[in-house]
Amino acid sequence: MAICISSLSGAVIAASESSFDCRQLADDTKLASPLDWLERSMMASQCYVFRAQAIRISPGGVRTLALAHEIHDGVIREVTHYLDGPAVIYERYGRLGRNGILMRRSANDSPATALQKIDHHYRLTLGDEERVAGRPSMRLDIEPRDKLRYGHRLWLDLATGLPLKQNLVDVEGQVLETFQMTELIEPTLYSQLVPLEPLPDISSGPWQPSWLPAGYVSIPLPPAAGFSGKTMSHRLYSDGLSSFSLFVQPIENKHEALMPGIHRLGISYAAVRHLRLDDDRILQVVVLGELPPKVLYRIASRMEFHGSAERAQQELAP
Repeated sequence: MAICISSLSGAVIAASESSFDCRQLADDTKLASPLDWLERSMMASQCYVFRAQAIRISPGGVRTLALAHEIHDGVIREVTHYLDGPAVIYERYGRLGRNGILMRRSANDSPATALQKIDHHYRLTLGDEERVAGRPSMRLDIEPRDKLRYGHRLWLDLATGLPLKQNLVDVEGQVLETFQMTELIEPTLYSQLVPLEPLPDISSGPWQPSWLPAGYVSIPLPPAAGFSGKTMSHRLYSDGLSSFSLFVQPIENKHEALMPGIHRLGISYAAVRHLRLDDDRILQVVVLGELPPKVLYRIASRMEFHGSAERAQQELAP
């Protein structure tokens, strides 16, 4: 049965339940609405092979980067080299098509439906065409409709839809971080039909937040997101644009416990809370993400246990 991944000004990007065709992005139909541009950007970030030079400006300073985005047999390989400061290289692998929108879908919720839900929590507007990295781009402003999440400004390449520049904006309208390509090198569309892996089941578990910001739902964890050898429960939540992780872990050594409260980690925050169980065991709850710190702490403060003690022990078993 076919499902709709996106509709770019009427040009439907179609897929089966088990495959996705990047070649549909070659359609040069003019994009009309802000939501069209957001769709195009999300899919382009998956489907183009390219290299780039970029800078990242954040509270930690200015860093220059070399980026490589490759696709081999439907598997994305992303490599980031930091060119100044400590010699750091990040490498990430992932199945093509498993972006936030596709991860959010359920049996009754297509990716296009999930994308429409973004419009419930963010106000999208198009700006003027501007020049970034020597290429014409379209500015897309994404403003939250509440104080529970951050906003985004995107400058999208007219030819491909790739984001050439991105701002993360806090609830006061201040720019927290800027990421900008200074050169986009040889962007090439991946021209194959890509098989999609079945979406894994999401285990709810007995420990649940009793409050979440509107629009955030639990999504499957990416591969290799577990913590080998750690007694820890990890869940991931997303509203389609931003995400946060929730960790629940027994404190076995008080010297390894984090101090309760709010901790800043670059542009992210971590909210930490300790819970004492009936048997005097102490659990550490950590909520980590690029959300306002008060929101993260509220989530951590609203954790509830539903089920038996045996079930709790099973969830936290290695």
